[in-house]
Amino acid sequence: MAFLTYQNIGISAMAAAVPKCVINNYEYTECFPADQVKEIVDKIGIFERRFADENTCSSDLCFAAAEKLLKDNNIDRSEIDLLVFISQTPDYRMPATSLILQERLGLSHNCIAFDITLGCSAFCYGLSVVYAMMQGENIRKALILDGETRSKVYSPKDRRSAFIFGDGGVAALIERDVKYGKSIFSLNSDGSRADLIMIPGGGYRHMSSADTIREKVVDEYGNIRSDEQGYMKGGDVFNFVIREIPRDIKKTLEFSQMSTDDFDYIVFHQANNFINSYIAKKMKLDLDKMPSTIAKFGNTSSVSVPLTIVSELKDKLDGKKNILMSAFGVGMTWATAIVPFVDCRISSIVEVENGELVK
Repeated sequence: MAFLTYQNIGISAMAAAVPKCVINNYEYTECFPADQVKEIVDKIGIFERRFADENTCSSDLCFAAAEKLLKDNNIDRSEIDLLVFISQTPDYRMPATSLILQERLGLSHNCIAFDITLGCSAFCYGLSVVYAMMQGENIRKALILDGETRSKVYSPKDRRSAFIFGDGGVAALIERDVKYGKSIFSLNSDGSRADLIMIPGGGYRHMSSADTIREKVVDEYGNIRSDEQGYMKGGDVFNFVIREIPRDIKKTLEFSQMSTDDFDYIVFHQANNFINSYIAKKMKLDLDKMPSTIAKFGNTSSVSVPLTIVSELKDKLDGKKNILMSAFGVGMTWATAIVPFVDCRISSIVEVENGELVK
């Protein structure tokens, strides 16, 4: 296993945006009986989610978060030398959404901009990429913009995924300073499990057609979706997670010569309450150190780790705090990151409707 280490790079500020529309999972009964809905919601522990409307894309959520961050912290936009947009729900197949955000935010033409499309572990991956690029001295400040509108790619008629996913966007400002010290990343992948979470149609292997957009009954339980909507083999994903994630965390701790007691907070990907509770119990983790947003935002894919930090750790990151991040998802990919936070400035969460910030 290769570990990536970086010196003197850190997250100095964060902000987040969510859609204004709140979905009460117990009332999400259009396709299923209320008693079945209650059983599912009670098990996964996701009670509310945010759904983007038809006029709101991931870029709109990220734009609102970035504007909030830049204005709250009086950031000179000409000093942003790198913008990385993380999403599997971009605005277009091309061009890259990062370029649209570069122009919309009024950043310099000298700003490097590119997209990362990966899945639920992508914030940790993206953070590692940006930290690596900033080990040199020519990038002054970087923006990571991480946004997902996963509500648009899962069928409301498939009970295995209909109650899980929500939407959100996060902005993180990355700067260089000796106060941050060392960060450590473990990044992993296993493409043999690529079929565990997938949207099989609509790409260039199986291009969009009348057949790929047609809804079909997909199993003996009567679940319905099209080939351009996502599916998830929940049991196989669970078995993967409980095997690989504790192992990766333990190996990363051994490499860092740290223990879970050395961390102020441990932030997990917000997949569902059952998975995170199982891992916490298996690893004997202190639940008081594990902030959670599963109940109110659901699974927001790659956004879930940074959104949890913004939502739950605002006003709690004064001074130096050690944070361990752990995420996994489609691919399959998984990551563990040890990231020191020092006086990180976190803005209040803002809401977006019809692609615009709600006043």
